[in-house]
Amino acid sequence: MHDPRVLLDPETDAVRRLARRGYSLDLSSLESLFSSRNSAIQATDQLRSEARRIAADVQKTAREGGDTVALKERARELKSEIAQREEEQEALQAQIRELMLSIPNLPSDDIPDGDSDDFAVEVRSHGAVPSFSFEPKDHVDLAETMGIFDFERATKLSGPRFVVARGAGAALERAIASFFLDLHTSRHDYVEYSVPNLVTRETMTGTGQLPKFEADLFKTGVGSRDLYLIPTAEVPLTNLYADEILDTTSLPLAMTAHTPCYRSEAGSYGRDTRGLIRLHQFSKVEMVRISAPEASSDQLEQMVGHAEACLRELGLAYRVVVLPAGDMGFSATKTYDIEVWLPSQGKYREISSCSDCGSFQARRANIRTRDKDGNRGFAATLNGSGLPIGRTVAAILEQFQQQDGSVLMPEVLVPYLGFRRLAPDGTPEK
Repeated sequence: MHDPRVLLDPETDAVRRLARRGYSLDLSSLESLFSSRNSAIQATDQLRSEARRIAADVQKTAREGGDTVALKERARELKSEIAQREEEQEALQAQIRELMLSIPNLPSDDIPDGDSDDFAVEVRSHGAVPSFSFEPKDHVDLAETMGIFDFERATKLSGPRFVVARGAGAALERAIASFFLDLHTSRHDYVEYSVPNLVTRETMTGTGQLPKFEADLFKTGVGSRDLYLIPTAEVPLTNLYADEILDTTSLPLAMTAHTPCYRSEAGSYGRDTRGLIRLHQFSKVEMVRISAPEASSDQLEQMVGHAEACLRELGLAYRVVVLPAGDMGFSATKTYDIEVWLPSQGKYREISSCSDCGSFQARRANIRTRDKDGNRGFAATLNGSGLPIGRTVAAILEQFQQQDGSVLMPEVLVPYLGFRRLAPDGTPEK
């Protein structure tokens, strides 16, 4: 969320910057709202000042034996006028807040223009794209032939775009999650958390999922209590520090969690509906960092490196791209996507997004900082996938498949799995 004063400051150049995201900021309407709110505050303060003076006059007149009828009548009028002004002020403040909650973050000036991943700019790539002497299968064909994933029975249970992992498939998912958590906690200095999967509306609002993206969320409730299933652990991890003041000497904070993620994927019908790429429920290891605002750019580069390390350790070919202004998430000011190679599609596909949100989420969630001199401000928040389990499984199956239909396991997963190869029928082989 933005401070409206910042958006109204000509030096911010908010209209131009938001236009890069495809958002049209009506600066005159915002200015009118802000001006009306300020006028209402000023008028209310003046009425309160008069009310205090009248109250003093009533007491003085009464002590002197004078007639207080007119003064008391004016006091009643002022009380009514103040109440009306306060209602006006609250209504204007609610309009400003509603508008502020709907405006996306300002994109960084050092990212490319464009409104789709076609305009993303490659930063670097790692690993040789695998070549095959045979026609590579996609991960769905491999997994179903092996019997390690069952999409048909998952559909029977929950409808389309769910999956059941079985045997070595479930073991592979568990091994990947454990490896990622161990990597982030032992080498990247993240603290592991176990967090609720159901959160409040206020929590979703703090990280920017609400109010704009309610159609993308799964919602549940008991009685009058509404709760939302998390779309990513970013939501509870970031909001752990909502309404708190953090000492700058304690920053940065680095947190990670492995959770299920739930997304309705509204508007994505027909896109990636086959396989593990776009499910309604999937699991993911998430990374969140909270830092001082001036350190967020460096923190973003570190986070990208941590996500890359997951893929490098697994031996998977990937590349890093910086997203254009019009293709970023609502809360981001700069985003790197890490894309892993999928042989069946003959292209790189997104497996991790790492975003610097600046103080945008911290202002919404009221995460403040205090330095050694007592100066207060808002923190910066960052988040990134480190990594989603299903898409990692898909990349392993496809990149390491063999001509006979077997799949080799990355060496770093062998201690977690206890086997090095999956036979064509899904049997683990040491």
